[in-house]
Amino acid sequence: MGEAAFCQFAVVREIGRLLLAEEMRETPAFTSPGAVADYLVLQLGQEPVEVSVALLLNNGHRLIALKELSRGTVAENTVYVREVAQLALQHHAAALIIAHNHPGGSAEPSAADLAFTRRLQQALALLDVRLLDHFIVAGNRAVSFAANGWLPELAGEE
Repeated sequence: MGEAAFCQFAVVREIGRLLLAEEMRETPAFTSPGAVADYLVLQLGQEPVEVSVALLLNNGHRLIALKELSRGTVAENTVYVREVAQLALQHHAAALIIAHNHPGGSAEPSAADLAFTRRLQQALALLDVRLLDHFIVAGNRAVSFAANGWLPELAGEE
């Protein structure tokens, strides 16, 4: 692919990404893990380093904002629970979904991914903000923690 064709492809991809983001804000698109996965693959699938994001949602699970939490190396990045909580409160989010990519191609969560998700879920519950899911994006696919049973229910939730 020549440089001109690559530039055209990049522009078309960016326009598609922006249109999809606008459509997501206008419709209740986050009603299934598949819809979220498709959106996240467009956002994170081609990143060369690990990037973590938060999808901040209202009560109807409509997108309020997509916020980058951190950008790391090819093998890791660091996200702080307090910063995620602060974003949720700033945007008046009722719920959120977090995601990060694995540039190496494996969509399996690490022990650190599982531990962080549990800590975040517990902290957000204290603020009455629900952590709906955590996704790992690897290339053109995204894996849901909730769908795989990796996001345990908090004790006392109805």
